[in-house]
Amino acid sequence: MTPTDHYPPERLVPYDRRWPELYARFESDLRSLLGDDWDLEHVGSTSVPGLPAKPVIDIAVRMPPGTTDAEAGQRLVTGGWSRPVPVGDHWAATFPATGVRTAIVHLFTAVQWPEAHLRLFAATLRQDPQRRDEYAALKQALVADNVWGPAYTESKGPFVTRTVNQARAAMGLPEVDHPL
Repeated sequence: MTPTDHYPPERLVPYDRRWPELYARFESDLRSLLGDDWDLEHVGSTSVPGLPAKPVIDIAVRMPPGTTDAEAGQRLVTGGWSRPVPVGDHWAATFPATGVRTAIVHLFTAVQWPEAHLRLFAATLRQDPQRRDEYAALKQALVADNVWGPAYTESKGPFVTRTVNQARAAMGLPEVDHPL
């Protein structure tokens, strides 16, 4: 199975009003595994009403201070998640652990949490319908041109960076070159 085979066969689907409910189920399950002192937030395209997306729920998780990715991994594995692996500036685990994924957990430290790019990006798209629509058009054009996998992610990079830097500027934070 190639890395892109881990995603559902539908590359982009129209926004599904059931995605918040699916997130709520994952959140409930994760709270049972992780405990109440972990912050969870629905992020990614499935968290943005009206935005087409891969049908995979992205969840940002703030680990309590002092918690390691290894400890988080032990807890997640007991619930059927993969072991976390480094992804840019954070760690990520997928559900289910093998096969076609339906959810991805993005683990951030307590220090990273306020500036976590995934959170800033999704929040900006939820607040700015014009930017959301620009992002939708970009994603749809890439898929129409058969751009997928790492090239798809890389091709969205400049848009993501501009959007994250807009959110960072509003918070009085310096720009980043590449938020991933």
